[in-house]
Amino acid sequence: MATAWTNDELDRVGSAEELVIASVRRNGVLSKPRTIWVVRVGDGIYVRSVYGPTSDWFRTTRSRQEGHIRAGGVDKGVSFLDADHDINDQVDAAYRSKYGQYAAEIIEAITSPKASTTTMQLVPR
Repeated sequence: MATAWTNDELDRVGSAEELVIASVRRNGVLSKPRTIWVVRVGDGIYVRSVYGPTSDWFRTTRSRQEGHIRAGGVDKGVSFLDADHDINDQVDAAYRSKYGQYAAEIIEAITSPKASTTTMQLVPR
């Protein structure tokens, strides 16, 4: 069982424009895949819900806290870990840097306090 990303995976997932994510539901079946933004901070890969904790895809991550991602040619099973809140400022900065070419309203939403409550670290399984 893998516990860390390889440097190549970190580079590929971290530089991918988007990530496709699906959660394992309580019944063991993968949820409908969603396309979301993804950022790398150090040796970690992070995602969050722009709509906060009420988003359907985010809520499905809560039951088994595992799923599957595809980004940058990486196709892997992952665990969803609630990120330490101390990392949120760095994750905000990564979102602003990586996606700064998008409308300010979108960047403000993904870096809002509501979105920050959903910050998850993706860890390979």
